[in-house]
Amino acid sequence: MASSSWIRHLLILLLVVVASASAQLDSARAKIDLVARQARGLVGVAAIDLVTGDTLTVRRDDHFPMQSVYKFPLALAVLDRIDKGAMSLTQSVHIRRAELHPNTWSPLRDAHPVGDLDLSIDSLLAYVTVYSDNNACDILFRLIGGTGFVDRYVHKRGIADMAIVATEHEMHQRWKIQYRNWSSPLAMSRLLQLFDNGKILSPKSRDYLLRLLVSSIPGSSRIKGLLPSDAVVAHKTGSSGTDEKGIAAATNDIGILVTPGGRRVALVVFVSDSDASDEQRDSVIASIARAIWDAYSHP
Repeated sequence: MASSSWIRHLLILLLVVVASASAQLDSARAKIDLVARQARGLVGVAAIDLVTGDTLTVRRDDHFPMQSVYKFPLALAVLDRIDKGAMSLTQSVHIRRAELHPNTWSPLRDAHPVGDLDLSIDSLLAYVTVYSDNNACDILFRLIGGTGFVDRYVHKRGIADMAIVATEHEMHQRWKIQYRNWSSPLAMSRLLQLFDNGKILSPKSRDYLLRLLVSSIPGSSRIKGLLPSDAVVAHKTGSSGTDEKGIAAATNDIGILVTPGGRRVALVVFVSDSDASDEQRDSVIASIARAIWDAYSHP
């Protein structure tokens, strides 16, 4: 009888915990729905508790232009090749002057405007993930076998709703090309989940990329914008700028949050086709991240 009573007590406790978690997610969803209206565009969200699998999504299967968010799967593909022994972090790569395109975001080019230098893959990955360097991105695409190689890499990992077909240089040729590099919010969150759970990289490569993403500089007012200053966030942004009508194709941030209680949450926020200001779009992402942070910070 005592054993039966203990089991009933445990079941009741579990039901209370599940109900509390569900209520927190419902509250977060209501806040997100309200905040998303301020974007004056399309907003896609996917959040996954990386231990329990609890998921919250908005427009989970819609296609959003990734912009520089696709540098995350590029980094995964490069590190997978390193894990397989086909490349190494210390491997030297010769960079031609012709590869340092003007009129694009490139701290690498600014530091070495003449080109014709050798850098390690380690340095190129840092430029890509920490600084979101567009020229370094295309150099890694060239080294690994092109966008098609990375596209096949993610599809072979079971991530179907994602397309990687155009380099940074190609995206700069015409506005609409960026829409060919797309992902659904759920697909990107699943890729983050596979990465964090150690399903697609060695522990050494996983920890290495996490450190780079935690150090990422762009987008401090997006996912990290309203979180505590000591919050641990490994993230990658993506930004399109605006067209002649003031429409921003992509204002994005994806990442992994570690809450005060140690819960790890994958979060994807895509904002597309918005005529809101830069500050408003960043604020929408920050407010959504805060709602997710609060929901998942409760025990």
